[in-house]
Amino acid sequence: MTDAIPTRYSIKTAKALAAFAVLAVAAGCGDGSAPDVTRAATPAPALDATMQDGTQSVLIEGLLNRRSVLQPGPMRDVAGAVMDANARAAEADLRAAVLRSEARALNWLPTLGPQVSLTSLGAVVTSLVVNQAIVDYGARRAERDFARYDVEVAAVALAEDSNARVLQALDLYLRAQQARARAAVARDGLQTLEHFAWVMGERVNAGISDRADLAVVTQRQAQMRSDMEADLETATSAMRELQAMSARDLSGTTGLSPLAAPSPTAVALSVMKARAESERAVAGARSARAGFLPGLSLGGDVTNGGGVGLTAGAGQALGLGTGAAIRAVEAERTAAAARVGQQEEQAARTIAALEGELASLRRQQTEARRLADQAAANYDLFAEQQRAGQRGVPETVGVFETRIRAERAAVEIGFDIALLELRIAAELGTLVDGDRI
Repeated sequence: MTDAIPTRYSIKTAKALAAFAVLAVAAGCGDGSAPDVTRAATPAPALDATMQDGTQSVLIEGLLNRRSVLQPGPMRDVAGAVMDANARAAEADLRAAVLRSEARALNWLPTLGPQVSLTSLGAVVTSLVVNQAIVDYGARRAERDFARYDVEVAAVALAEDSNARVLQALDLYLRAQQARARAAVARDGLQTLEHFAWVMGERVNAGISDRADLAVVTQRQAQMRSDMEADLETATSAMRELQAMSARDLSGTTGLSPLAAPSPTAVALSVMKARAESERAVAGARSARAGFLPGLSLGGDVTNGGGVGLTAGAGQALGLGTGAAIRAVEAERTAAAARVGQQEEQAARTIAALEGELASLRRQQTEARRLADQAAANYDLFAEQQRAGQRGVPETVGVFETRIRAERAAVEIGFDIALLELRIAAELGTLVDGDRI
């Protein structure tokens, strides 16, 4: 047998209590039980262009439509491995922003809450009060807009975090590949130096050459071996650090992969974030301004027989500094627009500097390749003259060492170019597919 509602409660009170109970159950706190774990077991995608009010976010949709410049190959494999192991702290921030937006999306509904007061007789009186805003000068709409732009700011932050993580991983990978390439050149050079050391040893044993010449050759041989070992240690260290970021074994991954050109319409992530932050700041300013204006609300006590009436008042107390406070709120619009313009200029400068450095490196690569070919031709000539007895071994070894240095320089520039291309793509947010974020 169920308990009846006490006679002192009206029919309106019963309806209000029932509505309050429904809201509590919907919020998952009606009986203190945990949320439905079956629903939580299938998380929603991190980026979703559909906002809580049913509209589509142009900014998030643009992020979702972005394609990575990484083409199929080892570098794309590295990016996928580190994304699978991403702790995704920025995603947690995004989900929190989405929940805040969901809460703000219903702020137009009446509010229902308890009220406790102390009467003049010293008795405590509790009541349930319903309040509905009628005129708020756009305050609640501004709150909803603020929460919406807060989601967009968090979405761009997640895209920045994902692109930065992939760039960091590919930086380690390219550093390891570059060191391995230098070590390979040194390894090939060591074989030639070992031959020259053997020749010098035989000449010294025969009394034809001085031991000082042999010492010169062995010293250069030891230096080249030291360079090779240092390169191998650099590669090993970088790969270990990369492996710590990865969800899969990348020890067997080698080589470069082609990079597509970024979309000419791609906007830098820093600019997108500045625009979203600007819109959020303007929405906050609108909400703050509405707080200085007298609003109108409908409310009343529905539990103790109290009547329903209109209430007028401002959300913030008015004082001598209210005028300046309102002007400061209006100035926020100008400041927000200025911040966007400043960020657009900074992003353009950053990308222009990277592109200028990239063009310089490509020119240097052509020059380094030409110098390496010239050094190889010089060595071939000296080696032929040395075999004919016209050149000494130490002199020929010196020319060979110059050739190895030129080869190492030509090899490493290619990896520097790839890293600059990746840095430009990271600025534009095109290292990771949008739907992968």
